[in-house]
Amino acid sequence: MKLAMVGDIGGTNARFAIWEDDKLHSIRVFPTIDYASPEKALRIYLQDLELQPGDIGALCLAVAGPVVGDDFHFTNSDWKINRPSFCAALKIDTLIMVNDFTAMALGMTRLKDDEYLTICHGKGDPEAAKVVIGPGTGLGVGTLVRNGDKHWMAVPGEGGHVDLPIGTPREAMLWLRLMAEHEHVSAETVLSGAGLLLLYKVSCALDDIEPTLKSPAAITSAALQGDPVAAAVLEQFCVFLGRVAGNNVLTVGGRGGVFIAGGVVPRFVEFFKNSGFKRALAEKGLMKDYFKGVPVWLVTAEYPGLTGAGVALDQALATA
Repeated sequence: MKLAMVGDIGGTNARFAIWEDDKLHSIRVFPTIDYASPEKALRIYLQDLELQPGDIGALCLAVAGPVVGDDFHFTNSDWKINRPSFCAALKIDTLIMVNDFTAMALGMTRLKDDEYLTICHGKGDPEAAKVVIGPGTGLGVGTLVRNGDKHWMAVPGEGGHVDLPIGTPREAMLWLRLMAEHEHVSAETVLSGAGLLLLYKVSCALDDIEPTLKSPAAITSAALQGDPVAAAVLEQFCVFLGRVAGNNVLTVGGRGGVFIAGGVVPRFVEFFKNSGFKRALAEKGLMKDYFKGVPVWLVTAEYPGLTGAGVALDQALATA
């Protein structure tokens, strides 16, 4: 009997696992920069498990970018996939590709109680949509909507590439500096790992301060140790995230709640809890009361995207 497999491929890492009995097995993580193509990384994964091409019957890949047709180009890496060639090379019968935050959103439906933290308490509207947003290598945004009494459907989209929202004169000045260097200042321009470093650089330039920190990790570490410049930048990052998340809640009617996913925010949980995120989330003028009772959760699960790819695979096979 052939196996089912899932993958979650972002701009930095490719994660693979066997999907069996509604659970992940044999999880492996491969840095995308170390492999010329997803096929090469997947071949190594199969070799590690003493499997051969042809042993996998169905594979669901969660991929960073819009999925249209048989040719897929990753948004934040040089990898690409041609569906017929990929399936032929690895002898896979069924390949399903979904946007990575479609999978991430579906992964939220399987979270255990110890895999998230509550940032904003509230009951939410159980029938309303839920927003999933996550800064990582890029900025992913997904939406969960009800599909029957006990089922959720993930709506794909590219919400990370909306315009960066501006709410204060300082943010406008930061935007002007960003606009001078970028064709389009999207939310992802600052709400990502590389975006945090960029935000630090333009903030220092605006304040005529010599930038000394060289990486997102260094900025986060300095902020947590009390460095006022780094702390102000990290605070601005949290505020921008609140603005973007709030915009998504208004757009999709996401009064069911907001999940903060991705690899960036879990690195500064206490800072985030005390930041201006909550204020910025609901800072929407006439619609500020719309956010009363809307819960916000910070996802701490290790592989929610992989789990969501498994859910997507089950859904696809059930309707095939």
